[in-house]
Amino acid sequence: MKLKQLFFSLLLIWTTITLGAQSGPSLADYKRADRFQRDYFRSKVHNVQITPNWFADSTGFWYEIAGKDTRTFRRVDFPILESQPAFDHEKLAAALQKSFDLQVAATNLPLRNLTFKGKDTLEFRIEEQGYSVSLKTFAASKKTPESRPARNEFEVQSPDGKWIAFSRDYNLYLRSTVTGEETPLSQNGQKGYEYASYYGWGDIIEGENGTRPRRFTATWSPDSKMILTSICDTRVAQKMYLLDWSVDTLYRPKLLGYYRGSPGDSTVVYIKPVLFEVENRHEIAVDIQPLPHFASVSLRWLGNDRLVGHYWQRGYKQLNFVQVEAASGAVKNLYTEASATSVNNAFYVFRLLEKAGKILFTSEQSGWNHLYLLDIPSGQCTQLTRGEFMVNDLVFVDEQRQRIYFTAMGKEPGRNIYLQQLYQIDFAGKETQLLTPENAHHIVQFSPDGRYFVDNYSTVTQATVTVLRSTDNRQARIELAKADATELFAMGWRAPETYIVPGADGESPVYCAIWKPTNFDPARSYPIIESVYTGPFTFRYPRSFAQGLVGNHQALAELGFVVITIDGRGSAGRSKAFRDYSYKRLGFSLEDHVFAIRTLAQQHSWLDAGRVGIFGHSAGGYDAARALLQYHDLYKVAVSSAGDHDHRMEKAWWPEMYMGWPVDSAYHLQSNITMAANLQGKLLLVHGGIDENVNPSATFKLSEALIKANKDFDLLIIPSQRHGFGGLYNDYFNKKRMNYFVEHLLGAIPIWDYEN
Repeated sequence: MKLKQLFFSLLLIWTTITLGAQSGPSLADYKRADRFQRDYFRSKVHNVQITPNWFADSTGFWYEIAGKDTRTFRRVDFPILESQPAFDHEKLAAALQKSFDLQVAATNLPLRNLTFKGKDTLEFRIEEQGYSVSLKTFAASKKTPESRPARNEFEVQSPDGKWIAFSRDYNLYLRSTVTGEETPLSQNGQKGYEYASYYGWGDIIEGENGTRPRRFTATWSPDSKMILTSICDTRVAQKMYLLDWSVDTLYRPKLLGYYRGSPGDSTVVYIKPVLFEVENRHEIAVDIQPLPHFASVSLRWLGNDRLVGHYWQRGYKQLNFVQVEAASGAVKNLYTEASATSVNNAFYVFRLLEKAGKILFTSEQSGWNHLYLLDIPSGQCTQLTRGEFMVNDLVFVDEQRQRIYFTAMGKEPGRNIYLQQLYQIDFAGKETQLLTPENAHHIVQFSPDGRYFVDNYSTVTQATVTVLRSTDNRQARIELAKADATELFAMGWRAPETYIVPGADGESPVYCAIWKPTNFDPARSYPIIESVYTGPFTFRYPRSFAQGLVGNHQALAELGFVVITIDGRGSAGRSKAFRDYSYKRLGFSLEDHVFAIRTLAQQHSWLDAGRVGIFGHSAGGYDAARALLQYHDLYKVAVSSAGDHDHRMEKAWWPEMYMGWPVDSAYHLQSNITMAANLQGKLLLVHGGIDENVNPSATFKLSEALIKANKDFDLLIIPSQRHGFGGLYNDYFNKKRMNYFVEHLLGAIPIWDYEN
């Protein structure tokens, strides 16, 4: 009897395992998912964005048109607005075959680095060989590689050509181009206190006493009489460390260090601007205190005797525009903006209009990001744009005609608030004109003279149309290309669906996008996986057709999931109040996401709110882990990669802008590490071993805290990778992430070797 019971128990276990395996994705599903990995399936859509190659004299441009196994070149000449072949493709192919026995198809010419030399000569490369072809006779010749002197990035020549400024032994020097005589301008430079230097993001130091990578900066006044440079002071700066275990020929780890201040640290790299008067070899101190390298002043010459620039105060609650008198280093404040939260540097514009003597900039002081024009001599500041919309970017300024071209979101009533349009306005803030009338997202590129622009417009569901427009005649418009997604649709792909639901406050519109599997069955109930990044300096809503193809969302959906992205309060792209919701509250940025998922699940029976997973990278990695610590009543499985799990361990500028400065209890309360005991669900932590952006120590500390709290979790360290995973390491990570959700969200047995 006992043997019979044992037999039936084993049979039940085997049946359960078998049924579980059958309910999960099949080998065919995995193979289909593999076809939707980003790099593969994006190659199945053509002309998703056309790039104009403008002729330097603004007389026209050329561009490429691609298709399945085809590649042709076209051109447009002004003022004749007509797209035509850039050259005779058949004659060019025949010339290359006749002269060099190159077997190339006229419909798929493998030309690289194409350049028009005048209107009658074409230069290009095929593989590593350069060629030149006359467009009149189609006589072809090989180009001999030009022997150009290597550019010395550690020196800069004066505008009059008489002097070269360079650095040596941590000091700034001059060299006469006539006599070759060298003269030191500074005398006090030493290691750690370095003239004509700055701090670079990737300044990795090998070994405890290694040398920081050499950096050089110097900017001449237009009349060649003065030099602006800076002192980089690392004497009190503390390092962050990494151990590189990935070098095959080494059998002990390599120590890597870099100076990186954390929030609240005073032991950071400081930058001090200085000026030098060339004739008398005189050093002039700029009357600005040394500033942390992540908030140092940025200065530009305005004529020969003044400089203009801007900088944020530590904590980013104040922004200053300043003018510096070059002869004395005296500083005059031109403009100050203050905020109780932060003066944000996302979507920020600062443009010095030298001829007009004005500064064009953006500000959120009205509650929305708008354009302002500051007249430097008078100090008068004029708000140019107004309303409940945000200026995205400054595209082109025509100082002569006093026209400003900018992109903005949310200005047109009844349109999706994330779709970007192009506008024109004058220096007086009048005559605002919409230049891109289609209800779509517009990506524009201007000709050098600003008379024409190429406009790639699309939505996530509408493939790209590329047109040429005139800034003088809004009716002038010619179509250059249309995106071809035939191959993509033949694979069964459909664009992500978009939704708008209320936020947790019941008022704020929350925008979402959903990727479904190509074999979607509305009668089924699908687990939900959120791809998360709550910002707060960006947003995830896919505005263009190209953005609907990003990431590996479709590949993940093919395994039996619905993948969703959500932009709730706390993210960028909307009003200042919308973004400020997350100020000192980054740990609560998922509130609208939770509400949106539950709302959508109530509306659609094919969404299973009982099986919700989440993944994110960097700040999104913080979000993903946070979901299981704070919102585990909804989220059950998370993959957190390169997460900044405690903002006290982050690079200083990012948390100080969005979590406040000085450091207070909010940092402690919103640390994933201090909440480790709250973990519920399945968590996979992933980090690159030599990530200098988000140091892996935060993931290690979270792991330590989870162990002390007796919590079950998984950990993957990729020893050779930095903040972004590349090549085969990214492929490995994607596979690991997919299978983690298959195993723990679907409850199925994952397949590892599915490529062959």
